[in-house]
Amino acid sequence: MGEPALKGAPLTDGASPSGGRTRHEDDLFTWVQEQVALLRAGAVETIDVANIAEELNDVGAEQYDRLESALEVLLMHMLKWDHQPERRSRSWVLTIVEQRKRVDKVLRKNPGLRPRIAEAVEDGFDLSRVRAAREMKRDLDTLPDPCPYDWDAITSRPFSLAEA
Repeated sequence: MGEPALKGAPLTDGASPSGGRTRHEDDLFTWVQEQVALLRAGAVETIDVANIAEELNDVGAEQYDRLESALEVLLMHMLKWDHQPERRSRSWVLTIVEQRKRVDKVLRKNPGLRPRIAEAVEDGFDLSRVRAAREMKRDLDTLPDPCPYDWDAITSRPFSLAEA
């Protein structure tokens, strides 16, 4: 077995072990390194355009998924807060704070996602409702649908054990 790469060591010189080009489907990491080297060298005529386009599309989708995921956890805790007040905890408050920070960070780094906020809330709420029902051991139809929270409530409604 080979030695692990040392921190700070170069990742690759852009050449595959066989001396030829690495196929995207065979080794994504090495393929990416090769494509980056080709782009930096200005060898755009030799890059794998179709797979680069697909990978870039995936990067964009991943950012949307991060937003949706943070909203899912945030909305689940908001539902639990509102529908299970006897179980409110510091942990729930801190999870709400954390997920709000995650939402803010994703939107700050990806302002192009702002037009898709309503879609992300809807998608995130759909799963948060199921998760909240499961964790609260309740029937799904006992929780609101559609999402009862507007963007202002999602991002800035106060949550405190002092108000409980």
